[in-house]
Amino acid sequence: MSTTRPYSPGDRGPEPSGASGNSEGGGVPGTGESDEGVTAGQAAAIGASPSPAQAVTAPESAVARTENGGRQVRRLSFDDQSGVVPLARDFTRQALYAWGWLPSSTADQRAAAEDVLLVVSELVTNACLHAEGPDELRITCEKKVIRLEVSDRGTGQPAPRTPHRAGRPGGHGMFIVERLCLDWGVVRTPGVAGKRVWAELGAPA
Repeated sequence: MSTTRPYSPGDRGPEPSGASGNSEGGGVPGTGESDEGVTAGQAAAIGASPSPAQAVTAPESAVARTENGGRQVRRLSFDDQSGVVPLARDFTRQALYAWGWLPSSTADQRAAAEDVLLVVSELVTNACLHAEGPDELRITCEKKVIRLEVSDRGTGQPAPRTPHRAGRPGGHGMFIVERLCLDWGVVRTPGVAGKRVWAELGAPA
């Protein structure tokens, strides 16, 4: 069900103050770890490598890191980027390979990976259509749950069109997100323009 709350169930709450960008700081307090700029090939090399057919070139703004407790985070800035929807899909596909969601060995695993790619496409497309384009994509993997976050500067409130009519053009994006995800919502920071639209999907049992 669509929700608007400071953060989702199970999340650790708002990011520390002074964080760079919309959702991440330059390091993990108390761990000695820091964000590291990587190319697509370097990002794919973290964890399992993608197949040659899936290898793509991501911008230098791609960032990957692993936090305490095994939570893995990847960020992609869309600054000065074109073709942001295929870029977001390729970046997400690399993460799925690195985190073991791909290659899939069963139909359920393949469907779960395809759902993640579809949802990221819908979130980025929604930002393009209604919020003058996305600023950043953040992907988090923890305990078999993928969390997607797309930040933008828009003031609107994403919501599935009601009533939903399958044959009516347009308005299907957030309906798809609602149907496929464990939960989704919107995060806004008081005094800061824009928002983060997040969605969480689970791995097959």
